[in-house]
Amino acid sequence: MKISLTVNGKTMSGEAEGRTLLSTFLREELGLTGTHIGCDTSQCGACTVHVNGKQVKSCTMFVAEADGADVSTIEGMANTDGSLGTIQQAFQDHHGLQCGFCTPGMVMAAASLLEKNPKPSEAEIRHHLEGNICRCTGYHNIVKAIMAASGQEVPAVAAE
Repeated sequence: MKISLTVNGKTMSGEAEGRTLLSTFLREELGLTGTHIGCDTSQCGACTVHVNGKQVKSCTMFVAEADGADVSTIEGMANTDGSLGTIQQAFQDHHGLQCGFCTPGMVMAAASLLEKNPKPSEAEIRHHLEGNICRCTGYHNIVKAIMAASGQEVPAVAAE
């Protein structure tokens, strides 16, 4: 079947079988490999994207369900000049990544949180990230990065 999406503001289309996952379509058909596939079971959050403004784990959604939708991926988080966006820059500045595998999903989750809650507390950030797994950082610097991206002062984070 033919699938058409608006991805990061651009209309894109491709062919897919009915069983094709959104994550697979983004990576294999559209070449947007920033959306990582970590588990295929909705556990890790590395494949997080936004569909019509809603945070979605793209490994749990068939691309046919997203036909005609507005999809945002990590590739769309950069500034128009190609420089890092605010959240991405905060992750770099506050060492919110190590291996980087979970980073695209974390950045997309952070963007969703900050859209709904521009000044989240540490507890609210940690709660929102419960569906995203990072095996390297211990989350402390990710929390700092999200607080910085929200324009808040970055205090010492608990359990450092």
